[in-house]
Formats: sequence, structure tokens, C-alpha cells
Amino acid sequence: METKNKTALVTGGSRGLGRDMVLNLAKKGIDVVFTYNSNKAAADEVVAEIQSLGQKAIAFQLDTSNIAAFDNFYKEVTSYLKEKTGSPNFDFLINNAGTALYAPFSETTEEQFYDVINIHYKGVFFLTQKALPYINDGGRIINISSGLARFSFEGSSAYGATKAAIESLTRYLAKELGSRGIAANVVAPGAIETDFGGGHVRDNKEVNSQIAGSTALGRVGLPQDIGGVVAFLCTEEARWINGQRIEVSGGIFL
Repeated sequence: METKNKTALVTGGSRGLGRDMVLNLAKKGIDVVFTYNSNKAAADEVVAEIQSLGQKAIAFQLDTSNIAAFDNFYKEVTSYLKEKTGSPNFDFLINNAGTALYAPFSETTEEQFYDVINIHYKGVFFLTQKALPYINDGGRIINISSGLARFSFEGSSAYGATKAAIESLTRYLAKELGSRGIAANVVAPGAIETDFGGGHVRDNKEVNSQIAGSTALGRVGLPQDIGGVVAFLCTEEARWINGQRIEVSGGIFL
């Protein structure tokens, strides 16, 4: 009898860190369902890449700040899974989707504040809550935070504070879902060279060199530094890691 692969649901899997996560999950023999916000062409390319690794993959459009869309989204996902695997359930939820906000505390508007809250906290809270009936017992939840929840860079007060909220929420998830054998952990990347925030870290030489100079390993992070850590947390070897924050930053601001 053929053994059924485990399945991960990843938000924001079409580019940057999310793309590296879904490819690393596929390399571990895990099937992937992921979301994209607007770039279907990029999502389709990632689906093809995962399939070329021998795993099942599909991408669904989702704005993770739009809670009203979540019920319909889960109907689509679970219908697909039931058709492909015989069960509507999945094993791993990775809350990765996000956007950047660079604004001084004194100038952050209420609209900007709620945008950040809706994407990085409220959306994660309710997308996870609505996933609970479909996550298999013994599954994993991985929330993506940021080094900015531990240290401070000017201009990231709203973003950093919501990531701190996610880190606290993750400990509650670990506690409340432990009876189902579901582990919940945080992966907190440091500064990474991607197009996140318009390529702020990648393209601004001054920012890039400041970060490299503050990092024990002497460089800025790359997307491929993160995805393998997320994939590891979905393996059997990581079964006893629970309620933890793993910073993947090369040792910045030690």
C-alpha cells in the first residue's frame, strides 16, 4: 500500500523566503499547498518546480489580511486535498505571508498600523484558528517572525511589535494544542536580501553593510538560509521542539 505523503500549507510561497521554504519542504518529500497574493505567473513557476522534485503542489490566491475570504479558501484547499489524498486534512501550517512597513513611530498612520496588524497578526490568528479542524493530530504550526521582535531598528515599530505578538501567540498555541500532539514554533529571520519592502536590505548598500558589520558571520542573510530550517521543523527529528523561537540571523547584535 502506498504511504501518503505529508502536506504543508504555506502562506506567501511564490517568492522570497516562502519560495525557498516550499522548495525545501518538497525536497523533504512533503507535498505543498501554498498561497500567493497577486503574482500568479510566479506561483505557477514554483508549482512546476515542486512538481519537478516529485511532489504534489498547488497554489491558491489569498490576501491573508482579508479574514472574510478564509472560509472559502479552506473550502477550496480541503476539496483539493480530499480529491488528491482522500482526506481534507494537512499536517503543517506555515504562516509566512507578509509585507514590510518602514515608517517612523511619530509618522505611522492608523491606516498603516491596521494594515500591519491585519496581515501580520489578525490574519495569522484567524487563519490558524480556522485551520485547526484540518490540521492532523501530531502536526506542526510554524509562525514566521523577525529579528525585529528582539532588537530595534528605527522605522519598524508597528511591524516589530506585531511580530512580538506573534511570538507570544505561538507559545499559547503550543500550550493549548499540546493535547493534540501539535507543536508550534517561531522562526525569526534576521535581515535577508530579498525584494521584501522593495528590496530595502538587498539594494541599499549602506543598510546592507551596516547589517553585515553587526552580524557575527559577517554578511546579510539570503533566502536559502531560512527555508531549510522551516523544513527541518516539519521533520520527525524536530518532534520535541515546541514553543520555541529560533532566530536564523547569522548572530546579529549578539
